Amino acid sequence: MKEQESKYVLEAEELHKSFYQPAEVSILRGVSLKVHRGETVAIMGASGEGKSTLLHVLGTLEPPCKGKLTIAGQHVTAFNRSVLRRNNIGFVFQSFHLMEDYTVLDNVLMPARIARANIRKGSVSYARAIDMLERVGLGERLDFNTKLLSGGEKQRVSLARALCNDPDLILADEPSGNLDHSNSQRIHELLISVAHDENRGVIIVTHDQELADLCDTRYQLRGGLLQPEACSATQH
Repeated sequence: MKEQESKYVLEAEELHKSFYQPAEVSILRGVSLKVHRGETVAIMGASGEGKSTLLHVLGTLEPPCKGKLTIAGQHVTAFNRSVLRRNNIGFVFQSFHLMEDYTVLDNVLMPARIARANIRKGSVSYARAIDMLERVGLGERLDFNTKLLSGGEKQRVSLARALCNDPDLILADEPSGNLDHSNSQRIHELLISVAHDENRGVIIVTHDQELADLCDTRYQLRGGLLQPEACSATQH
């Protein structure tokens, strides 16, 4: 179900996350965050601060040890997290997580297939997959086997896949980390335009200062807490 009333696409309240093996390590120590529809948020920080862990918790891939998470107006529970993840969230993983024995188009259509949407030629999902691949510059690679692509091309397939189901929230982990400058700019512009033009929330974990400066809101993750920073982009 898509969110209807809340002005926030994501609300996190006092999220805590620790790991207990081989020894207890506290990663998140009370993270709170609100993301409006149409807002882009950059999360920066040193390696080892827990940025990817935070993204996994916000994306329901990891449950928090304590705290409350609301996505698209719905409080996340053990019973609905998989449905919310499937219907409301798009992921761009740093390590791609593509199915290398499938074609580029098959990979992009996989979220729609999992959601049991019509993915036949002429369907809405099929048309959107084609559009997303064209927008990331891979319109001529539809039938390529994914394992034949370069790392940068795989990253762009991952982005197109994240956008295929028209999610309320896009979570991106270093989305331009494997790209040259020209393709990085293309991906940056697409992420920003998806948020602003399609009224989606976008959260980006990045070390790329240029990308962070394009976002509406920027945070540093330090000591298990998010610390807001002034941004050059227009604030909400």
